[in-house]
Amino acid sequence: MVKVTTKRAIGYSPLRYPGGKSSLTGFFAALIESNFDRPATYVEPYAGGAGAAVALLLQGKVGQVVINDLDPAIFSCWHSMVNRSDEFIARVRETEVSLAEWDRQREVYRSPADADQFELGFATFFLNRTSRSGVLNAGAIGGKSQDGNYRIDARYNKPSLIHMIRRIGSNRDSISVTNRDGLDVIRDHAERDDVFIYADPPYYEKGALLYLNSFGPDHHVDLAGLLNSRPDAKWVLTYDNADAIRDMYLQRRRQVFSLYYSAHSPGNAQELMVFSDGINLPS
Repeated sequence: MVKVTTKRAIGYSPLRYPGGKSSLTGFFAALIESNFDRPATYVEPYAGGAGAAVALLLQGKVGQVVINDLDPAIFSCWHSMVNRSDEFIARVRETEVSLAEWDRQREVYRSPADADQFELGFATFFLNRTSRSGVLNAGAIGGKSQDGNYRIDARYNKPSLIHMIRRIGSNRDSISVTNRDGLDVIRDHAERDDVFIYADPPYYEKGALLYLNSFGPDHHVDLAGLLNSRPDAKWVLTYDNADAIRDMYLQRRRQVFSLYYSAHSPGNAQELMVFSDGINLPS
């Protein structure tokens, strides 16, 4: 079995995400090179921070990326950064990073029906960069007192974030952002021979702690049924290394790898990677 290696791809996605997989960019690049003789389309049905997707596109490893997320806040954020990047950059530049602003943006995020897509998208971005570990329903970095080693602006380097958003906007013709059920996205793309699907669904055991739209048990079973019914498609799946998940993919090749976590339980943890039969693993 191939060894899964991780190395963080820094400076591509402006979103911080619990369990984000930007560190798998180099490994995915090797997989894509081994499986496609023409520019592939990279599809993330559960995109979140989409760190690997953006890195692979900007490094020229894939021709197109599909960033999908059912969460309307995450979708609004990506849609706004991709399609209204100049406005988004102006908002990043002009917005004061303070506890008062954090409170205002939290209210926008908590009342999505009262905000337009751009406002919801920016609120999501602001909270992601100023909340602990990037968790949208967590408290502000530094807390209300702001007297620790890290303050609310510790992860809000405006020049760096603006640079990342500008690069994303300049590549908008190669980025499709959708707001659909991940299963439908997989169904639509699995039969194409130029598509690499990377499924990174909410964790099985701690998903409810990290994501507002976590999976229930039936969702995990439905995803396994769909992927296992398409063994010849080119897909890779990652999960927390839970017994129930391993049991769902007994017929597929699997590999355990280490990933650094920064939310709830900082440190290295074991994750599970599952490969479709259609994936050729490089030596």
